[in-house]
This record gives sequence, structure tokens and C-alpha cells, in this order.
Amino acid sequence: MEKQKFTLAEDAIDPAQVPHRTLYTGAKIPAVGLGTFGSDRFSGEAIAQAVKGAVAVGYRHIDCAAVYGNEHLIGQTFREVLSSGLVKREALWVTSKLWNDKHAEEDVIPTCQKTLDDLQLDYLDMYLIHWPFPNHHDPGVDVNARDPHAVPYIHENYMKTWQQMEKLVDMGLARHIGTSNMSRAKLELLLRDARIRPAANEMELHPHFQQPELYQYCLDNNIIPIGFSPIGSPSRPERDTTPEDTVDIEDPVIVKAAARLGVHPAVVCIKWAVQRGQVPIPFAIKRDQYLSNLRAAVVDPLTDEEMAEIAAIDKNCRLIKGQVFLWEGAKSWEDLWDLDGTIAS
Repeated sequence: MEKQKFTLAEDAIDPAQVPHRTLYTGAKIPAVGLGTFGSDRFSGEAIAQAVKGAVAVGYRHIDCAAVYGNEHLIGQTFREVLSSGLVKREALWVTSKLWNDKHAEEDVIPTCQKTLDDLQLDYLDMYLIHWPFPNHHDPGVDVNARDPHAVPYIHENYMKTWQQMEKLVDMGLARHIGTSNMSRAKLELLLRDARIRPAANEMELHPHFQQPELYQYCLDNNIIPIGFSPIGSPSRPERDTTPEDTVDIEDPVIVKAAARLGVHPAVVCIKWAVQRGQVPIPFAIKRDQYLSNLRAAVVDPLTDEEMAEIAAIDKNCRLIKGQVFLWEGAKSWEDLWDLDGTIAS
């Protein structure tokens, strides 16, 4: 079969110029990735096309998840770009995630294998436990929806899931494993008991929600902080909005820096994230947006003064609160995040 034509775009960013973070294994993860959560607003086909376009402009890090419902379509993109010869598998960093309803010991390995089949890959560079709870919700539910079987974090059960994740590494199906939406209290327990340490924690990070203590804890323990919603998720589902939420890209400090550089304020948020040391995974479906997000990592850095000014605008404004994962007896969404350092039961 003749290989499909796939070439690097003329205005592409050289992937070698994109910063990397080094994991405790010595592996390097590109410091900007493309998020693929968006099937609540865009078709899976459109997101798969965006992945293809992103690889063509220099992206080498794609963040996926089974629950997004589009991995089978992204897999067709991976098959095309890899068969073209332009990109080798080892040059791509592909992350996926285990969804909440697949935490049972017997489900973890088959679920990862299904993701690999859908993505048409032999291995994942990173496999994350999407949430530390087995609590599930149906697509499109509102903020008041509750899983009648929802439970609080139970470390013994989480470790049973984690031990299956470790087997994935032993089997060569995942090169690294990690966590997502974890608190420090939960990470401390995992680090105490894990045979294979988490290589990354995917967490909400943007200028109005900088999570300095958890962020530093991850760095101190050689856990790479991967930041979702890096521009503040202005298009997140309505169920995830509250009247107290703030908008990062409207902040005067962000707007001022954007004016100096002649870019959209979202680009400033990406620059801040990369220069701070985290790995942002912005979602974008429009070519000019995902190209500018990648370019943000390699040109026109923010000044030390601008970085300090952005550090000072943290509003501790969590946007993705996770209300739909609450269990009977939980007081509020804050119970999901162990804000007082104690795991809620």
C-alpha cells in the first residue's frame, strides 16, 4: 500500500526547539501537549483532525482519555502520521487515562488494551488514573447529578488499582504510570505504598489557580505536574461553572503582557506555564490557536517581572470542582480535594 502523504507544515515549530521535562526514569516529555477533551462541544472526527494538524505543526505530545470517546478516531490519525514516515513512534508522547468505572482489578489491564487498540499503538508513554474515585457519571449530566454507588477515597482500593497499573509497566503496555486530580494527602499515601512511583500528576493549573503547595510537592518528589485547563477553561461545560469563577484571560496582568507581545492573552497563560516548569496541555481545534500555543513555548518569553506579576494574581479559583463525583454524606465539593490535609470519608 502506498504511504499516505503527510508532511511538516511550512510554518511548523521545530519539535527539537520545544522544551522538555525529564521524568525520574530519564525519559523526556514535551513541555506542551495537545489536549483532546472536547467531544462535548466538537465531533470526535474534528478533534482527530486537529490532532493530525497539530502533529503537522510540530506537536509531539498528545493527551488522550478513554472517557473522551474519541480514541478510536485519534487512532486513525496516529496510523496515518506514523505510516507516512514523517514521525516515528518513539518521537511521539501519548498519554491516556483509566476512567472511574474501570478501577476494578480485573478491568485495568483489559481497559488499557482497549485504549491501545483504539489508538492503534503498541504502548502508551503514560497511563494515568483519571480520578482517585471509582465514582461515575453519565455524559452530559448537570452539577446535581450523583452516582448512587459513589464512595469517598479508599486507599486500600486505590492501591489495588495501582498495582494493576504497575503490571502494565511490567508488561510493556505503559512506559510510565501516573495520577490525575490527586491531592497531596492522597499522593503521600501512594508514594509510601507504590512499587512503581507515579511519574506525573495531571492537575488543574492556570494563573488564577496555581496550586503552589501541591505543585512544589510534585517537583520535590520527582512527579511532573501536567496542567489541564491552562488558560482557565473558558468553554468548560456549564455544570462546572459557579458565580465566583474568575477569567484568567481577562486579568489586567495577563492582558498587559499580551499587549506587549502582540498575542492573545491565552498565549501568555501558556508561556507562563512553560516558563514556570509545568507541562500545559491546552485544547484547541483551530489551527491558528494550537499553532500559537506551541509557538508560545519557543519565542518571546515573558520577562522576570511579568512572571512575578503573574505569580501574584493567584486567586485560588478552582474551576473543575468535580461536584458530580460526590458521595452520600460528603459536605461539599471541597471534600474531594482534602483542603485541610485530611482525606474526607
